Amino acid sequence: MAFDEGVADRVRELIGGRDGFAEKRMFGGIAFLLHGNMSCGVIETDLIVRLGEEAAAEALSEPHVREFDLTGRAMKGWAMVDAATLSGDEELARWVDEAADFAASLPEKAR
Repeated sequence: MAFDEGVADRVRELIGGRDGFAEKRMFGGIAFLLHGNMSCGVIETDLIVRLGEEAAAEALSEPHVREFDLTGRAMKGWAMVDAATLSGDEELARWVDEAADFAASLPEKAR
């Protein structure tokens, strides 16, 4: 699986200046971490976001949002946002900021 470098670059611009930022190739795509906690990533052209269970459940009611499921078992607290909804900068920033804020709220992982 590959990932869209253009979407990854747009995400990187939004989150790259945050404290504890790092990138890692995962899930056949690219993941963006804050202090060792994954916040969001890009798989193919779609955005995956870590929101926590309650916020992720709410996000699933929005158009173009589905469960993050690569193995037949959905990951709780995560959502996948279709590329169709990411063409606007404001919409992408909303998802990335929400995921980054959630990741930043988690305890820092030891390196």
